[in-house]
Amino acid sequence: MNSKTLRKRIQIWFLRVCAIIAPLTWGGVGGGLFCSCSDMLENDSSRQLFEPELNQKTDTIFYALGILQGIQELADQYVFQGEMRGDLVQTTMYTDNNLRQLADFSATTENRYDSAYVYYRVINNCNYYIAHVDTTLRTGADNVMMPEYVAVKAIRAWTYMQLARVYGRVPFYTEPLTQISQIDGGNYPELDMAGIVSALAPDLEQYAGEKLFMTPNYGSTPNGASFNPAYIFMPVDVVLGEMYLETGDYARAANHYIRYLTRVAPDNNRYTAYVQPYTPTGNVIYLNDLPSDFDLSNLSGFSGADGLWEDIFRTTTDIITYIPMATSKLRGATTVLPKTFGYDYYATDKSGESRYIDEVQLVASPSYLNLANSQDFYYLSSASTTSNTIVNSARLGDQRYRAIIHVREDAETDSTQVWITKYNNAMVPLYRTTTVWLHLAEAFNRLGMPDAAFAILKDGIHEYLPYALYMSEETVNALTTTYPLLSNENSSLFARDVRSAFFGVHMHGAGMVRDIAGTAYQPGLTAYQMPIVVGAKLKEIAETYNVAVGTTKQDSINAMEDILCDEYALEFAFEGSRFYDLCRLARHKNAAGLYGGNFGSQWLARKLQYKNPTKDLTDPQNWFLPLK
Repeated sequence: MNSKTLRKRIQIWFLRVCAIIAPLTWGGVGGGLFCSCSDMLENDSSRQLFEPELNQKTDTIFYALGILQGIQELADQYVFQGEMRGDLVQTTMYTDNNLRQLADFSATTENRYDSAYVYYRVINNCNYYIAHVDTTLRTGADNVMMPEYVAVKAIRAWTYMQLARVYGRVPFYTEPLTQISQIDGGNYPELDMAGIVSALAPDLEQYAGEKLFMTPNYGSTPNGASFNPAYIFMPVDVVLGEMYLETGDYARAANHYIRYLTRVAPDNNRYTAYVQPYTPTGNVIYLNDLPSDFDLSNLSGFSGADGLWEDIFRTTTDIITYIPMATSKLRGATTVLPKTFGYDYYATDKSGESRYIDEVQLVASPSYLNLANSQDFYYLSSASTTSNTIVNSARLGDQRYRAIIHVREDAETDSTQVWITKYNNAMVPLYRTTTVWLHLAEAFNRLGMPDAAFAILKDGIHEYLPYALYMSEETVNALTTTYPLLSNENSSLFARDVRSAFFGVHMHGAGMVRDIAGTAYQPGLTAYQMPIVVGAKLKEIAETYNVAVGTTKQDSINAMEDILCDEYALEFAFEGSRFYDLCRLARHKNAAGLYGGNFGSQWLARKLQYKNPTKDLTDPQNWFLPLK
């Protein structure tokens, strides 16, 4: 792209944004501030836009909420760009053509969900805030502006990261564009993900690991629904961890995730949410006491220390950052996500069951259904006693799928309709505590510790790990020194008396996969063991991709990465991250060079071949959308 074209594109984005301040419609917080675009369509115009002062705390709050309103407006696009190009959704006869084009990789710059503008609008507002806010404002001895200032910097970094994920190389600038002359005279470079990380991460590093800079909290800001404003910002360590993971800097990524978990995360949001299946009478399920064809979806519900797993998508359990959309058009930006999955959230004349519509645009793909249904479920045997715990398994499938579906059977037509219910509300999750743990597992694996990655799936990180048969002495030492989750300083955070029960992420849908029975660790308690799970995946890789799989540590690392990829699908399906996870893992595989330098690209293309893509996905350049 030549400099003239680049300036023209930035100019177009700028003119579309028009005002530096996004309209303040965040849940009815304030009125809009607008300017006229009519006299700015000429290239020689240098009219300066209205520039607000940011030297009062109330001014900065309203401005920051204006930035967040911009994030609301990109929420649907974020999810569709990340899911439609992944392997977990399937189009239907009702699917909007814009979504269909994303799904088969035929989308052009005319696609409704291909807009760099919505990202640059947020970035330009962040740039203005960062350049003009008075960070010396204090309430007593407290520098009240710093958490908000740091949070805006994190938002800017996150937004640039999304641009690089979607478009590859993008125009980069950190000055606020308030005049057309800045665009005409600007020489803005195009940066890829590595360039963006190099440009922004060093500045964010100074705020890492500090609870002071976790996120600002505005109290009870109204948005038409009950929500905690602390969850609408992005902790610096989480953003840095994501940026380093994207660029393959696994050590830095791991340490930032660990800093978040040990120094920044609230005590009640350090662990991943878990549900233990119970019968309607409150007893733990003993599946071999039930009919062989018993379906867990027939149970009245699930219960556990952290409530229902599916409550994650209705509450802030497990949530680090989410976008709370308005509950009606009168209150601000709304979302089309519920209706796309078949639930008319904004209908005013319907309630309950009547909100489900037949014109479902997106359903679970065969790939996702095959993965979910092929999972073993581990359960307590009825032969268990207080002194002897016995865990059996059955091919009942992963229960997370059953937790996020709604099924309606029509006896007259002998048909069944199924809806995905993750978006039966106005809440779009971006980061969860589970995200941090699984991405930490991804970093650990590529750092040569597949056993630590497996621990996060199976048992969770806790003081019992040294007794686990699958854990190497080197990894245990690393977890107490280089990656100090279990150091003398941090071990108390993961001690047995902190939590009544420890567990790994795979327990969210697979039941009793851990080796902890009561207050004791019993090696080999369940059949979910690293040699078995990794061995099965090694065999699958050899057969699926026709490669010579060996028994080296690199083979195990690649297999563990595929196991994590499956876990991402089971845990994060339909949340907007799938295609980016596939691309990142494919890059890891290409860089590793195992099974050939292009194996990662072939791996990704194989996962998406059922979509009949219009582009050759073995070429990484075809993973990006056209930049308009």
